[in-house]
Amino acid sequence: MDGKNRSDIEAGIEVNIVLKKDQRSGALTEGVVKDILTNSSFHPHGIKVRLEDGQVGRVKEIID
Repeated sequence: MDGKNRSDIEAGIEVNIVLKKDQRSGALTEGVVKDILTNSSFHPHGIKVRLEDGQVGRVKEIID
């Protein structure tokens, strides 16, 4: 599942995000969602989240 819909994302789920510094390369970072930072229900580049380790990026995929 991709991370474009806010309704699919909640605190505590495991996701792959792309950090701002990795947007060109597309390198993914795995982690657990702490906070959802995007207010809108949909974002074409992925919902922005903060991971439990403090890193911020846009969700590219949700790990089941």
